[in-house]
Amino acid sequence: MKGPGWASWTGGEPVSDVADWWRTAIIDMAPGRIAIRGRPIEDLIGTVGFAQMIWLMLRGEMPTDGQARLLEHALVAAVDHGPQAPSIATARMAVTCGAALNQAMASAVNMLDDIHGGAGEQAVELYHRIEASGDLAGEVALWRETRGRYLPGFGHRFHTPVDPRAPRLMALVREAAAAGVCSGRFAAIAEAVERFLGEAAGKPVPMNIDGATAVIYAELGFAPPLARGLFCLSRSVGILAHAWEQMGQGGRNKGPTPPGYRWTYDGPET
Repeated sequence: MKGPGWASWTGGEPVSDVADWWRTAIIDMAPGRIAIRGRPIEDLIGTVGFAQMIWLMLRGEMPTDGQARLLEHALVAAVDHGPQAPSIATARMAVTCGAALNQAMASAVNMLDDIHGGAGEQAVELYHRIEASGDLAGEVALWRETRGRYLPGFGHRFHTPVDPRAPRLMALVREAAAAGVCSGRFAAIAEAVERFLGEAAGKPVPMNIDGATAVIYAELGFAPPLARGLFCLSRSVGILAHAWEQMGQGGRNKGPTPPGYRWTYDGPET
């Protein structure tokens, strides 16, 4: 008979109380040994780039060189969008309140939700819907009916008429498709959505960074939720840089606006 803490019975199957508390196919580790997806860490160090490592961790296999380059293009493009972005502003404000770098980064990443940071995931989902149904107009109409008029991945409140990141990314996707790295079918879907929106609006509604990176993530086979996770990895670089810069600049307890500015009060008069 095994001793306490060794096994319990659940549904008739023996389960190790300790070893099977967590189960993972990602890492195998023991004293003096670390293996990621079956590959010794010492074999990965010095031979694998960060984009390749991300792919290996998420997918359990190594990407081709072309796939790794295309993933890296998306990660590089989305690293930063300035202090007016709520996540970046949050990191900088957190630092002036005394937060350490890790606290500032965590506070900022937690701002990346459906509205600020989620459009890439939503765009991948939309592209998949269009691919599955073959009905672009119908899927756009359904999205607007159920999720709101804003279509993720298209138009930009700041970059008009064109988000400079999107055309470059799409050109790189077309190069990758021509080289056989990806199929190009999601690029075609995104460009068709762009044309459809422009024709309906009577003016250009260009693809933005979220729409273009969503094309890359869809082309590379990443599930929609991973598009948001990958965006968080990318934007964390900018968050870290801004938090570190703010530490160097100093400042104490800085809010979203300078002290001389006041908010609009619309409550009862005193």
